[in-house]
Amino acid sequence: MLTYSVMLPFSTTKPDQLVPYASMVEWTAVHRLWQGQSVVIEPHQGFAHAAGSGLRIPLGLAVTLMPLRHPFEAAVQAASLARTTGQPLVAGYGPGPKLFQQMLRGKPYESQLGAVREYVTAMRGLLSGKPVAQDGEYFTCHGSLGVANPLVEIGLGVLRPRMAELAGEVADVAITWLTPASYIRDTIRPALEEGARKAGRPVPRIVAAVPMALERHGREPAEVALASNAAHLRGPHYQDMLAKAGVDVAGKEPIEAAAALVESGAFLSGDLDRLVAGLKEFEDAGVDEVALNFTGVQNKSGPRKAMEELRLVLKEVGVL
Repeated sequence: MLTYSVMLPFSTTKPDQLVPYASMVEWTAVHRLWQGQSVVIEPHQGFAHAAGSGLRIPLGLAVTLMPLRHPFEAAVQAASLARTTGQPLVAGYGPGPKLFQQMLRGKPYESQLGAVREYVTAMRGLLSGKPVAQDGEYFTCHGSLGVANPLVEIGLGVLRPRMAELAGEVADVAITWLTPASYIRDTIRPALEEGARKAGRPVPRIVAAVPMALERHGREPAEVALASNAAHLRGPHYQDMLAKAGVDVAGKEPIEAAAALVESGAFLSGDLDRLVAGLKEFEDAGVDEVALNFTGVQNKSGPRKAMEELRLVLKEVGVL
C-alpha cells in the first residue's frame, strides 16, 4: 500500500524552519520527512536539531552527494542521526553531477557505477558493525563502527536503468526524482528486479519524490514546474533520463521544457482529483512511498501557500 511522505520544499537557512514539517510527521499519518542536499545547513545537523526540539520522526535524505564525505564519515553521520532520533532513517546517496565531482575531486569518477558500488559496499559493512577491509579504486575503507545500526537503510538516487540495476544489487531503497510513473513502471522497476535477482536479495523499495502544484487562477503550471526543477532540466543526466521516458527537454527553452514535464506527468498539475489520480499512477507503477514536493509553489508563492496546498493533498488522500 502506498505511503505518503513530505519533501521539505526549501533548503533551510535556519533549523527552526524544519519544525512545521517535522511536527506534521510527528502528529499525523504522514510517513516520513525528506530533505535534499543543502550546503547552508547540512541536513544531518538540521534533522538533529529537530530531534533535539522533541520531534523524533522517521527521516529520509534524498540525496546526499558522495564527493562531500568518505563512506566511513557517511556511516558515522547516518548512524549518529538514527541513534539521536531513535527512528528509521533512509540515508540516500548519489554521485552528483560530473561538474560537482570535478569541483571537489579534481576529476569526475571514471565509472559512476563503480564508485557507487564501492561507496555503498563500504557503508553497508560499517553499518553492520563488522570490520571492513576494502581497497577500492575510488574508496579505500578499513575499520569498524563496532556496533550495528538496524535503523539505517541505504538508499540510492536512481534515474536510469543501469543505476537501477545496481540499486537492486546493493541498496535497500531506490529514490527517484522527476521520473514519470510510466518510466518507473516500464524501466526502473524491471531493472531493480533484475539487479535483485542477480544478487539473490529482496527488491528495494521505490520512493518517488513527486513535484506538484494545484491549479490556481493566474498560475501557469509550466512556470511553477520551472521554479521547482530549473536546475534539473539543465542536467545532462536528467535530460537523458527524460528522453528515455519519452520527454524531450534537451535544447528547448526552459519554459518549453517545463511545459513538457507537466504534459508528461513528471510534474503533476491540476485540481485535487487530478493530483490524486496522478499519485495513483505512481502506486500502480510499483512505487511504495511518494514524497510530495511543493518546491515550485514555495518558490513562486511562498511558504504559506506551499503548506496550504500540501495539507489539501494530504487530506484528500486520507493522511490528515
